[in-house]
Amino acid sequence: MIWAWVISFKYHLAYSRSSVRAVPAAFLAATLITPLIGGSVVGRVELQDSPIASVRKHHDYSGVVIWLLPASGTRRSVVGGKHATLLQREKTFTPHMLAIQTGTTVDFPNYDPIFHNAFSNFSGQLFDIGLYAPGSSKSVRFQRAGAVRIFCNIHPAMSAVILVVDTPSFTVTRRDGEFEIANVTPGEYQVKVFDERASESVLKALESKVTVGDGNSTLPPMQISESGYLPASHKNKYGKDYPQTVDDTVFYPSSGK
Repeated sequence: MIWAWVISFKYHLAYSRSSVRAVPAAFLAATLITPLIGGSVVGRVELQDSPIASVRKHHDYSGVVIWLLPASGTRRSVVGGKHATLLQREKTFTPHMLAIQTGTTVDFPNYDPIFHNAFSNFSGQLFDIGLYAPGSSKSVRFQRAGAVRIFCNIHPAMSAVILVVDTPSFTVTRRDGEFEIANVTPGEYQVKVFDERASESVLKALESKVTVGDGNSTLPPMQISESGYLPASHKNKYGKDYPQTVDDTVFYPSSGK
């Protein structure tokens, strides 16, 4: 971006020397004073009392979403044109936790050699993209804030969560639990937290306020208890139990079925 500005400046300077009309001073002033970045909000999350082995044994604190809402209560308008990806590979949705801004379109590419059928029957956003072949992709635009739990109608072990938020200021924690929300416009914000294995009361208690300036704003460490989490089974898109076994050969395009 800096090199592009320098080239543009040299061009206008050369033009001003060779022409009767000079570059308007207002144009250069507006270019020079345009802010490039805002402040950053940084912090760390630690998951406690978790029934998940990767959390207990390997201290994997990834997958927690942190986002900022203006303290004034003003919400950003729904955006358009943004895309995110929730791919399907080795019968797994990746990433398991995907955070997006309201109005974003999510692409669901199928990288497996078998068919998939991603769907959600949760109130966050109902959708069913149907059965689709290996190497193809389908898309869904998410226009309402909230948590959307994603499943595959063929493979019961496949699951993911899409968290839709009314702000461009969000991030997802890394394995070590650390996070950074960059380029935040200075101001007062409410800090919101989502962990799919924490209760609403636990998450509500973690909400706080932060004042963002031009530098880093560091939040106090967050401890999130997952003690009340109980993995729950789910039905297929028809509200019925999955078959005891899944015969993937039925869904291979080369099977002739």
